[in-house]
Amino acid sequence: MSAPIKPLTESFAVAPQLGPDDMADVAAAGYKSVIINRPDFEGGPDQPTAADVSKAAAAAGLAVEYQPVVGSAMTVSDVVRFAELLKTLPGPVLAYCRTGTRCTNLFAAAQQLG
Repeated sequence: MSAPIKPLTESFAVAPQLGPDDMADVAAAGYKSVIINRPDFEGGPDQPTAADVSKAAAAAGLAVEYQPVVGSAMTVSDVVRFAELLKTLPGPVLAYCRTGTRCTNLFAAAQQLG
């Protein structure tokens, strides 16, 4: 896999932009779910779409949720939804965005919700 995975806990990790070709490696690394927090085309037309990554994730046996969040405009609703996903998706969960920072911030804020 080209992108480094950064575990934050035993059941949650973040990564920078992933693509369809990374999903088999994500599954092989033991992750059961992927949350896509990067909006489609945020990085331009060459960025892999959530639909393409989701298809590859499903083929690799992963649960996947597309929750696009604009990093500079994160809302309480974004945090609540992220917390719900962490509670309901099979773990361990890997979330990705452009650099992993947005997912890290969502995770930290979701932990504050309790």
